[in-house]
Amino acid sequence: MDAQGRGRADDIDPADQWVLNPNTGEYELRLTPSAPQSGVPRPRRGSGAPAGARAHTAPGRDRAAPGTAVPGQRRRRAEPPEPVPGRRRSRPKPKKSRAKKIVLWTGGTMAFVLVAVSAAAYAYLKHLEGNVNTTDIGSAGAKGFSKDEAFNILIIGTDKRTGAGNEGYGDKNSVGHADTNILLHVSKDRTNATAMSIPRDLIVNVPDCPTVQPDGSKKVIRGTQNVRFNTSLGQDGRDPGCTMRTVKEVTGIAPDHFMMADFNAVKTLTSAVGGVDVCLAKDVNDPDSHLKLSAGKHTIEGEQALAFVRTRHSFGNQGDLDRIKVQQQFLGSLMRKMSSSDTLTNPAKLVNLAEAATKALTVDSQIGHVSTLKDMALELKKVPTKNITFTTVPVIDNPAEKVHATVVVNPTTSQPVFDAIKNDVSFTAVKQKEKKEKAAVAARLKGTRSAASDIRVDIYNGGADAGSAQETLNWLQNDEGVLKSSQLGNADETLSKTTLEYSPDQADQARKLADLMGLSGSAMKPGKSEKNSQGLPAIVLTLGKDFKGAGVSMTTPTKAPDVEKSTADKTVCAS
Repeated sequence: MDAQGRGRADDIDPADQWVLNPNTGEYELRLTPSAPQSGVPRPRRGSGAPAGARAHTAPGRDRAAPGTAVPGQRRRRAEPPEPVPGRRRSRPKPKKSRAKKIVLWTGGTMAFVLVAVSAAAYAYLKHLEGNVNTTDIGSAGAKGFSKDEAFNILIIGTDKRTGAGNEGYGDKNSVGHADTNILLHVSKDRTNATAMSIPRDLIVNVPDCPTVQPDGSKKVIRGTQNVRFNTSLGQDGRDPGCTMRTVKEVTGIAPDHFMMADFNAVKTLTSAVGGVDVCLAKDVNDPDSHLKLSAGKHTIEGEQALAFVRTRHSFGNQGDLDRIKVQQQFLGSLMRKMSSSDTLTNPAKLVNLAEAATKALTVDSQIGHVSTLKDMALELKKVPTKNITFTTVPVIDNPAEKVHATVVVNPTTSQPVFDAIKNDVSFTAVKQKEKKEKAAVAARLKGTRSAASDIRVDIYNGGADAGSAQETLNWLQNDEGVLKSSQLGNADETLSKTTLEYSPDQADQARKLADLMGLSGSAMKPGKSEKNSQGLPAIVLTLGKDFKGAGVSMTTPTKAPDVEKSTADKTVCAS
């Protein structure tokens, strides 16, 4: 570093360079000098003017001879020479003002600083990106990340022992099973999110799983029936994509991406934010997890934090379901700490958190860039903690066991929970930015209905399972009497939602067909139709990804069911 305190961009400590940009609300890496300095450089020896002044001397002006300035002494301005008789004296051109010189030099310095900052920021982001481990899960997840859509992230905590100090946890021979599993759904309008825990001891059918091998080849791992959910990862070489496919098999909800962490993540993340606040309703001294805490509030981090989330035999009925509740309370507290002003306004904590998070995580290759992970974090940050709901897949004891060690999905109460998440319905009372069914939309269902035999409709498949259009045609003709119907194969585009397009004079037919299909007013698109093969106007029914099968109502829920839950803004004492 030179005498004026300027250094190379890669000598900068990133923790000292994060500055809040008031225009965006985000922290940005900015290179600032270590000590105040003038924008005007010092004059070189043997020169009576700054370098900038020499550079901008007007053509034809005299220059001072080298060595004429006396160090430490101000030079007197020379008296103007007497004019030659009979010749008019020319007026000297004005010098650039000192203010202008400073502006020129400051502008040049700022240009250098901006280049240096860009280089430092780029180098640091590439450094963070190098921390992240990625896994190619093939077609198990979504392609890329959209900031304008709802998204589902499967968060997986493995029981694999990696790193120093983890010898006392988990199964020392474990291949890395899915020990902790949370499906995080973030709503499209970012008003709410739902974190649904999936018990590791839930009995499921693990489907066949195509995996990408290290050499790029593909291998299909055969599925297994009536096994614990945690075997969807690690067992027989299964990757996180297999766990994502199992979640879809069980819930009908397709995870878009995954994030996976091991024991070290809990230790490093909690230490990075300076500890997480927890509360105990009673004294705990657990010989298995080595957690020893008195009743009341505590701030824990590192080994103690890991022991807290691993403790099972000191809470509730000493089973995994009660440990899940404790883990949810812990995650809620961690979310509050990460979004607190104490963390967001502390550059050192932010850098430590960025380092810890990127080193702790393994993610799918579609989100393996730091810029993408940052975008996801910023989208999640928009959700108020009071509207982040923690719940668990509704389960019952496994009826096939005399001594209950596992659970199965509750066939009565689970489907409404899954449907609410799939249809982006909040489990908390939130003020919607836009009502899903405005009066004008709901009014599309009001009015007369034609007879089923009068409905003329063309059916397209716009994202439903293969064969859905033909299945719907058979059902309409054979069961509902809609004889003037035909299926025309695949639509030109893929739709997430089923739509019904019609002209105004076909509204009565559209309302009747909506009744038969169980469609809401939002699915009805008035304004146009098409002519069928006989040249007659026909309604256009396009089956989207939400299509559940012929004869299955497609009316989406508008209210989530009542379930046992907690929210991220509340502190609950573990008992």
